[in-house]
Amino acid sequence: MQLKPSYSRRALTRFRASEDIWVCWRCNGREDVSRVLDISIDGLFVETLRLKVKEGMPAKLDFLVQEGSIKADAVVRHVKDGSGLGLRFLAVPDEDRQRLKALLRRLRSLPTALPQYFRSLQHE
Repeated sequence: MQLKPSYSRRALTRFRASEDIWVCWRCNGREDVSRVLDISIDGLFVETLRLKVKEGMPAKLDFLVQEGSIKADAVVRHVKDGSGLGLRFLAVPDEDRQRLKALLRRLRSLPTALPQYFRSLQHE
């Protein structure tokens, strides 16, 4: 049997948030604080059990990291019951985008920050 390579549909590399990064998010009239599990310049996945949201709903994000405060408008891209939400950034102010890029550079430099694609290869 020949194994086929597994290619990600994701165009941008997502990095595991190997440290505690938390985000305050507001969606569907609710507010919650959740741990960020992975992140890219395009979006993030947050851990939450409160899933009173649906794909396509708008969300507001606000998180504070070493690089500073990052605020963004986002949309719910997918809901994973019992696990969390995938959120795609729609609008990030320029100054916040610079802090987001700095955060991604720092995460990329950490030894545990393997891109998700390479982590998936380890399980094959």
